[in-house]
Amino acid sequence: MTRTDGDSQGAGPDGERTFAALPPARGRAFTRTWWGARWLKALEDTALESEQLRRGRRFARQGAVGAVSVRPGRITAVVRDRDGSPHRADVLLRELTVAEWERLLEVAARESGHIAALLDGDMPPRLVEEAESVGVELLPGIGDLDPSCDCDAWDHCPHTTALCYQMARLLDEDPFVLLLLRGRPERELLDELGLRSTARKAGPATGEESAQARGGEPAGVPADQAFALGGILPPLPAPPPLPLPAEPATSPSLDGGAPLLLAGTSGPDTTALEFLASDAALRAQQMLRDALTPAHAGSEPSRPLTRSEDAVRLAAAAPVQPVAERLAEGCGLTPPQLASAARAWESGGGAALSLWAEPWTPGADEMARARVQLAAAWTEEEAPPALHVTDNRWTTPDDSAQLRLGRDGRWWPYRDEHGTWSPAGGPEQDPAAALAVASGRHEPGRDERT
Repeated sequence: MTRTDGDSQGAGPDGERTFAALPPARGRAFTRTWWGARWLKALEDTALESEQLRRGRRFARQGAVGAVSVRPGRITAVVRDRDGSPHRADVLLRELTVAEWERLLEVAARESGHIAALLDGDMPPRLVEEAESVGVELLPGIGDLDPSCDCDAWDHCPHTTALCYQMARLLDEDPFVLLLLRGRPERELLDELGLRSTARKAGPATGEESAQARGGEPAGVPADQAFALGGILPPLPAPPPLPLPAEPATSPSLDGGAPLLLAGTSGPDTTALEFLASDAALRAQQMLRDALTPAHAGSEPSRPLTRSEDAVRLAAAAPVQPVAERLAEGCGLTPPQLASAARAWESGGGAALSLWAEPWTPGADEMARARVQLAAAWTEEEAPPALHVTDNRWTTPDDSAQLRLGRDGRWWPYRDEHGTWSPAGGPEQDPAAALAVASGRHEPGRDERT
């Protein structure tokens, strides 16, 4: 999707950009992108009152949010109540420090595709992952979106909530808006990335030269400290070379030369072996990147995948048809079912796959909360749809779309595809938004899957 600046009214001296008020968002999800969904998750995980979230979503759906001003550390808009009274709403997000920007720019400059993707209106997942691996949180997390409103609410109110929902729509179109909010205007950012890319092509400097060029001292540990620790600490393996390779190594071709024969068989399936080798290289790179993140030491190890889960994970990599057929056979699914399961895996890993595979029965409290959410999801001007419920699944009368309630209280959109229920997107706090995705009424242009 090509990025456009048609809604922006120009940049101020500090890079501030103002976006014209967006039209009402009735009958559509607020975001179509994975990074927009992460923004909303930060809001929904932070807000203490679900009623304020519900009212804020309603304000945003009705077009009550005026022009949005975005500048480093702050977004601002006037949001009108149902009686027309205006309120100034602000949401603050911490600007990155100089050191954090230094690390982020180094990560972004390593691969020209990162810059090209941003210019094309896309936020590369690998850019965010690599930034996190060097301790830079680009997207907000729980508690990062700090609200301020002249209605004197001490937490997120309907006005700041509506502003956040509107901001998700702006981020969909232009991820540079997030970078501006983190502290750097687009033009300044692109100029700096251009300089770094040119310097990298000219050849790497030594560590001492790089440090002196930034006006600092060469990095290192005092010799007496290193010597004192030598007899205490066990020997450590050499760290991997940094930066990590941008791409995992490709597997060698196995279909040439003399055939590799196994006793009692006609030989191994070279196509499957090449696919497994490529997958192993990709997973090894991901595991190494995760191991180098600051938070890795305190994290819990992942649960080993079952054979069926691993087959679905492999199928999500879109292998060639013979390999996909063997994976389907190995986990007892038909090829269409495996394709559907793979989409579930892409939308949320093992939890989403479990929701795809088996229904569960909500308890009385969970069912009561779900019914309250459904009753509040549609405005007075929009009649709520008639849905029939079985366990955790709410289905439209024509059996074309379905909402599935997850154990975390979020709603997952599903649609019927040739007799198989298939995931239509990621989870939503708002069941109306999830049903809009499931029914295909969201705005086209991007794949909702992450």
